[in-house]
Amino acid sequence: MERRIRKIIHVDMDAFYAAVEQRDHPELRGKTVIIGGNPEKRGVVSTCSYEARKFGVHSAMPGKTAKRLCPHGIFLPVNMKKYKAVSVQIRQVFAEFTDKIEPLSLDEAFLDVTENKLNCPSATILARMIKERIKQVTGLTASAGVSFNKFLAKVASDIDKPDGLTVIIPSEAETFLEKLPIEKFFGIGKVTAARLKSMGINRGCDLKRFELGDLIERFGSKSGEYYYNIVRGHDEREVESEWERKSLGRETTFEEDISDMRKIREVIHELAEEVSGLLKKYGLQGRTITVKVRYEDFKTVTRSQSFNQLTNDLDFIFETSLELLSRTEAGKQKVRLLGVTLSNFPGESELSSPVQLEFPF
Repeated sequence: MERRIRKIIHVDMDAFYAAVEQRDHPELRGKTVIIGGNPEKRGVVSTCSYEARKFGVHSAMPGKTAKRLCPHGIFLPVNMKKYKAVSVQIRQVFAEFTDKIEPLSLDEAFLDVTENKLNCPSATILARMIKERIKQVTGLTASAGVSFNKFLAKVASDIDKPDGLTVIIPSEAETFLEKLPIEKFFGIGKVTAARLKSMGINRGCDLKRFELGDLIERFGSKSGEYYYNIVRGHDEREVESEWERKSLGRETTFEEDISDMRKIREVIHELAEEVSGLLKKYGLQGRTITVKVRYEDFKTVTRSQSFNQLTNDLDFIFETSLELLSRTEAGKQKVRLLGVTLSNFPGESELSSPVQLEFPF
């Protein structure tokens, strides 16, 4: 019996926070708008308008760096209450088409439209209708990727931003992935992309030459298997409508084991910066910070600390991570991998409850 091909759409709003502000303040349209990232207070950029991106500004970047790259940028604070309200409107649009919705953040989600409320056989037509409906309801543009699995749909949505629509059909997937730059693969961050490039892996065709065992040896079983499968277009994950993010973290594996504490601290800062930026982009805060260390003998340890207050602050995550790192043998033993994760996010009921603030006297 022939297996039914799934129809997955990934919808990603275009420069969401900045676009909302430009919609609400017409004088900001066409301007270099940067959300978050107060350059005077060591803030981090949550997102920015496409006008600002032309100057090299991007999410998770320190505000000071953004100010240096874009001195005429208009810096605005994050207005999470407003963005969440718009996100609810977008979610309601999705629900007009399907109940199989997996939100990834306030501004993006997977939709399984294999079966849909309009009984429309074309995922491409549905994606176009969803984009038009979002524009009608919110006044904002979205980009969409359409394919037969989540990975390809996610990659496709990023191909033609802003206001784009990219479709990857099964017969085109192999060629598409072989030509795709390695940094465009979903799940391969900046640090990992740099490491892969140092190995001569610049595009999907380069990654595809590695056997599964080689990738597992270099990146561990979970990541190695993931890289092996995605470059071949294999992704069996379902769209999980009841999905809830439990944690958010980043880790990196070194080409050569290191013991230089200055370098280790630099990497911890880079990881904390990336995690903080993503938390702010996704509108998340957590209570538990975890540092992961894998030594040269492959022994892996984690150190965690939980707090009463919620946080996504870069400085707090970085300083706590350094303190947790001091409880490991990093530096005394050579390190193969480092990771920083924030978890213990509040539930919906807790988000609407009063918050008891704490001050570090």
